[in-house]
Amino acid sequence: MKPIVTSLLETDLYKFTMWQSLLHSHPNAQTEYAFVCRNTPAYPLSELKADVDRELDHLCALHFAEDELDYLRSLRFIKSDFTDFLTVFHFQRKFIKVTANGDTLEIVATGPQVHVMGFEIYVLHIVNELYFRRLQTETSLQEGRDRLAKKIALVRTFAQEATRENPFEFFDFGLRRRFSGEWHDEVVATLKRELPDYFKGTSNVYLAKKHKLVPIGTMAHEYLQSYQSFGVRLRDFQKAALEDWVQEYRGDLGTALTDVVGMDAFLADFDLYFAKLFDGLRHDSGDPVVWGEKALAHYAKLRVDAHTKRLVFSDGLDFDKAFSLYRHFADRTMTGFGIGTNLTNDTGIKALNIVMKLKTCNGQPVAKLSDSAGKTLCTDETFLAYLRQVFNHPVI
Repeated sequence: MKPIVTSLLETDLYKFTMWQSLLHSHPNAQTEYAFVCRNTPAYPLSELKADVDRELDHLCALHFAEDELDYLRSLRFIKSDFTDFLTVFHFQRKFIKVTANGDTLEIVATGPQVHVMGFEIYVLHIVNELYFRRLQTETSLQEGRDRLAKKIALVRTFAQEATRENPFEFFDFGLRRRFSGEWHDEVVATLKRELPDYFKGTSNVYLAKKHKLVPIGTMAHEYLQSYQSFGVRLRDFQKAALEDWVQEYRGDLGTALTDVVGMDAFLADFDLYFAKLFDGLRHDSGDPVVWGEKALAHYAKLRVDAHTKRLVFSDGLDFDKAFSLYRHFADRTMTGFGIGTNLTNDTGIKALNIVMKLKTCNGQPVAKLSDSAGKTLCTDETFLAYLRQVFNHPVI
């Protein structure tokens, strides 16, 4: 059977952008990443162990092809020394281990961050595709096509009726939890063909290259979390991470993620300097309307024109949620909507809620204090309590 991963480009753009920044600023960091399934699967994921091992063996044999490196070089924010590094890079099997613990599938990647951080997205779409191979029926893809056609019709109708100052734009953020690689490719090609005025890009770098779309993404939680262990005062880790990002990208990739320790704590660090340098903010937990109002109030307090900024929403979106948020905010600021599972894994079969998150960095625990219940990630209760105290973050 054809391997699931056939190109190392098939990962999210923010993996490359975080990878480059951390390679330049903290190349010696040692980390541990762990796989977690947040919901109950239809059958034990531990049954996939042998197949996951086989797919990881193949992943670790892959290298970047020259045309893939040329594509990365064409992105103005990717630097030549990073592509030189990727020329000789390959994943090392010794850094990732798969075990079956009862019904639970455990996948842990441990080693130098610049060698193990990239495993995440491949692991997630490998597990997803293996899982759904057992559940799909002869009608699964047709059901997906029917549902996609209805979404396209919804967007067309909505766009004709929407009369806001800024246009409605959305992106594909569905690589991590997609139904399959073949279906993901079909979804992106269909959206590009049918909704060119509204579908503005994909986080999947391979599909961006293939379909001549804009690759979308800046940073994820792991980037900011890593700075909790990088020797700065814990209270200052967000400012240190944002400052290194500014110095690395000098005006490119200007969307900051806000919920590593909650929106209130983020805004306390997001002063006039950062508010002017970053193009906008990304929402990934908590009530999106409350979050957006806080962002706009913060810009107003700093006397920054919110019409020049963008709020990107990416937390469990479907089109109805995106339309509602667009109506609420699009006269006051630019908006963008990153839609994931609802685009690439809506075939009538319940989706998995799987993640692979950073647990420790340089031997220390790191944590995410989400604004949504169930999204806080940390196995060290002492550190979690300390982080809550430092940032005055409530237990959700």
